[in-house]
Amino acid sequence: MHTDEGLIGLGETFLGPGAAEAHIHEHIAPYLLDQDPGRIDLHHANAIGYLGFTGSGAEMRGCSAVDIALWDLLGQTAGLPIHQLLGGKVRDQIRVYNTCAGTRYTQDHTRVGTGNFGLDSDGGRYEDLAAFLNHADELAHSLLEMGITGMKIWPFDYAAEATDGQAISAADLDKALEPFRKIRDAVGDRIDVMAELHSLWNRPTAVQICRALERFDPMWIEDPVVMDHLHSIEEVARATAAPIAVGETRGSRADFRYLLEMDALALIILDLTWCGGISEGHKIAAMAEAWHVPVAFHDCTGPVALTASTHLALNARNCHIQEFVRAYYYGWYSELATDLPPIENGSIRTTDAPGLGLQLQPDVLKRADCQIRSSRL
Repeated sequence: MHTDEGLIGLGETFLGPGAAEAHIHEHIAPYLLDQDPGRIDLHHANAIGYLGFTGSGAEMRGCSAVDIALWDLLGQTAGLPIHQLLGGKVRDQIRVYNTCAGTRYTQDHTRVGTGNFGLDSDGGRYEDLAAFLNHADELAHSLLEMGITGMKIWPFDYAAEATDGQAISAADLDKALEPFRKIRDAVGDRIDVMAELHSLWNRPTAVQICRALERFDPMWIEDPVVMDHLHSIEEVARATAAPIAVGETRGSRADFRYLLEMDALALIILDLTWCGGISEGHKIAAMAEAWHVPVAFHDCTGPVALTASTHLALNARNCHIQEFVRAYYYGWYSELATDLPPIENGSIRTTDAPGLGLQLQPDVLKRADCQIRSSRL
């Protein structure tokens, strides 16, 4: 987003960007052009429109991208980093965990499910998805050597595809548990392990898997069932001793209120590029704090998402860990953006540069694969 004073604010969204782009240019841009960009709360209320004010559909994702860009502009105008505008840092840095994707994970949108695992990659610096499937013990050691003490893996997806998530055989369950056994045998409890279930299972099978994982003391189990029936999520959470975390695919504080009212979840996860941006994420985190529920911010998304999340993670008292993907962070993120938030010894921090503190690489808009659509006065 460009201002007439020459400032540029960055926003970002992820899956289905064309639909979000359409909402931005068909609805948000005609409203926002010639407005004062600093009136973020007003614009946030008006940007979504009559439809799409809950959930994480195209309207909410478009609004999220615009909201993040407005905060970036506000910080640049004020000469302050976003975390300062939110009320300041409650911590100088925050622990990260590695989502164990590889360099090509989710990059091929013509394929779905395990077909989009990116296991046919030519090989990058960190092919962590192939590693957790085959050498989870070595992967755990590799992460600890970098000071990273948390890792998230998803070895159950193949089994879900075999039955459409309706059942899991004893053999498939044992195979999916093997990476957890290797990790615990190799490094004990020196690393926290999260299990991602990708909303692929029916309720009885999700409970079966969660109970089988209890012996490995997971930090949390994420999205065990489809996020379209909240009572079902509550039933899974109450049927297992393992902590259950959900929320990545939800949008708006009203949506998250229902999750909190269950009083059964161990953690709320937010993606700032889907849930409504920094404005909504800040309010959701504060609301979760009133329920004594911790939050974590999602990043298997992009450099702007990670940077915005880090600003909020340093401000939110009830956030204790930030997701990142080292295959992305040390790979394509730096091809798109400058000045990524520094990560050292397993913790991430922001700089004190105004706004988000990062910019697009100078050649991004000149790339052959870059598509540009603009709305102007």
